[in-house]
Order: sequence, then structure tokens, then C-alpha cells
Amino acid sequence: MKTKFTTLLSAFALICISVTAQAERLVIKGSDTLGAKLVPQLAEQFKTQNSDATFDIAAEGSTTGFAALIDSTAQIGMASRPAKTEEIAAAKAKGVTLKETIVAYDGVAVIVNAANPVKGLTKKQVEQIFTGEVSDWSAVGGSGGSISIYTRNTSSGTYSEFKELAMKKRDYAPSAQKMAGNEQIAAEVGKNPNGVGYVGLAYVKAKGIKVVSIDSAMPSVESVQSKSYPYARPTFFYTNGEPAGLVKAFVDFTLSPAGQKIVADVGFVPIH
Repeated sequence: MKTKFTTLLSAFALICISVTAQAERLVIKGSDTLGAKLVPQLAEQFKTQNSDATFDIAAEGSTTGFAALIDSTAQIGMASRPAKTEEIAAAKAKGVTLKETIVAYDGVAVIVNAANPVKGLTKKQVEQIFTGEVSDWSAVGGSGGSISIYTRNTSSGTYSEFKELAMKKRDYAPSAQKMAGNEQIAAEVGKNPNGVGYVGLAYVKAKGIKVVSIDSAMPSVESVQSKSYPYARPTFFYTNGEPAGLVKAFVDFTLSPAGQKIVADVGFVPIH
């Protein structure tokens, strides 16, 4: 009888441990811009003060973050764009209220191969390049050669935001090659003398690329803060309503001086 009671007690203890572990597991999905570098570093620092916390981070594009929140398969959705009207409606239909928190600012940098003589472009030229209206570097002051365009894929918030910020909502050129993340775009542009693409500020130091100015403005902390750089934008955490528990603790840490120091160290622009 005693053995049976001990076995039941042990089983109950394991269940309690499992429930506790599950309660301390934070699932974060969405933006590659945030999820490839910034959020993992925030999570590592957060765990030094919250040793029981574990993280599951999937950075596959902002659209996937909203979908995961709506389906209740994530507690935080990372986004490099605001929620769309249809996403807000889909969430509401499932009893989910999308609560937006700005966690950092970013500048979308236009990059070319380091060997490209072009140092600056106008906003009009950027629009013409990415829509395919201009297809040769000689048309924008380059030494000639067919322009190879690299963009994010359609699930990316940056893909949508760049259309909004730089292309007057026009479609990308049919020849544009879609990449899974910022690092992939930088790698392809770094290998292709005729390549052009865009990446967040945290990714501008990749090998073989250089950032071009836009109407004489370079993306920087100062130009993003002052909004003098035309492709500046906020980035977000989304939660289901007001965050609580571990979710609130992580959001609060991200917004704290310690969290915002990591934001700056990674290459983003702090909110304060």
C-alpha cells in the first residue's frame, strides 16, 4: 500500500513539475528582423535573472507571428509591421485582442554589392529599381549591368513595409528573388556585383555589401530617431490583450534600460 501511495505521489509530483515547466515556457513567433538576432539575445539575458524560463523562438516572418497569436500557438508575436485590418478581424473572431507594443525602431537600409560604384540613390530611383521600371545600373549612375533584386518573402513584415515606405504600394518586379531573411539577402547581394536588396540596421555590417544613401540620408540612430531617413519604422511585440505573468515580465524587460541597451547593442534604435 505504501509503495502504491509513493508511486502515486511521485506521479503527481511529475505532473506538477510538467505544468510548472510548461507555464515557464515562452513561445515567440514572427518577424525575422527581430527574431534572428535581437529577441534571442534578449531571451538569453532574461534567463540570467529568470532561470526557470525557457524560450521557443521561431523567426519566419511577421505574418506567421500574427497567425500563431490568432491560433494560440504563441504568446508573443514579433512584427516589423503593424497588424493588418484582416488580421485584427480574424483575431477578434477567435476571441483574441491584438495588443501592440513598440519595442524598438529600425531603418530599412538599401544595400548594394561593395564593388558597385553607386553610393546614393533618390527615393524615386529606389521605387523604379524595385518595381522593375529601371533594370540596368547605368540608368542610376552605375557602370552598367542588369540589376538583380533581392527581397524578403511574402510572409515578411519588411516585405510589406518596404512596399509602403519605398514603392508607393506598387508591386515588386517579377524578377525579384525572395529570400527567407535579412542575412540571406545580405549574403546574396554580397556575392552578386549587380545585386540590390534591403535589410534592417542590425544586418548592415555583412561581408561584401555597402549601404547607399537615400536622398543624401544614411540610416543611423540619429536619422531614424529624427525621421530624416525615409525608411524608418517601429517594430513590435503583439500579445493577446494586456500581457501577464512571464509574458509581461519579458515585455517589461525588453522595455527596461537593460533590454533597450541590448536593442542598441544589436543595432536597433532604442525607443527612449
